[in-house]
Amino acid sequence: MVGSVNSYRELIVWQKAMDFAEGVYRVTEHFPKGEQFGLVSQLMRAAVSIPSNIAEGLGRDTVRDYSHFLVLAKGSLNEVMTQLELAVRLGYLKSGSGLYEVSCEIGKMLNAMIRRLRSRTDDNDKKEDF
Repeated sequence: MVGSVNSYRELIVWQKAMDFAEGVYRVTEHFPKGEQFGLVSQLMRAAVSIPSNIAEGLGRDTVRDYSHFLVLAKGSLNEVMTQLELAVRLGYLKSGSGLYEVSCEIGKMLNAMIRRLRSRTDDNDKKEDF
C-alpha cells in the first residue's frame, strides 16, 4: 500500500467523491422524467465512476497504475461537471447547488495525488516499496 492507507475507504478524496456522487444522485431526482435515460443516466454513471476509479487504482500493484486510475477519476469528474453545467443551462438545476465547490476540492486533491505519485514513478514503480 501507499503510505499507511489500508483501505480506499480511509482516503479523504474517496469519501468526498462518494458524498459528491450521492449529491449528484439527489439532484437528478428532480430532473424531468424524459431525462431518465439521457442526462440522468449519464450523470449517475460518471459520478459513480469517480470514487470507483479511486478505489480500483488503490487496489492495483503499481504506482503507475494507481496514477492512471486517478487520472480516469479526474476525467469522470470533468464529465460530471460538464453535464451539470448543461443541466443548469437547461433549467433542470440551479447553479448554487454546492456541487461545483465540492468538485473543485476533489479535483485539487486528485491533482495533488497524481503529481505526488508521478514524482515517485521515476524512482520505483512498486507500491509496496513506499
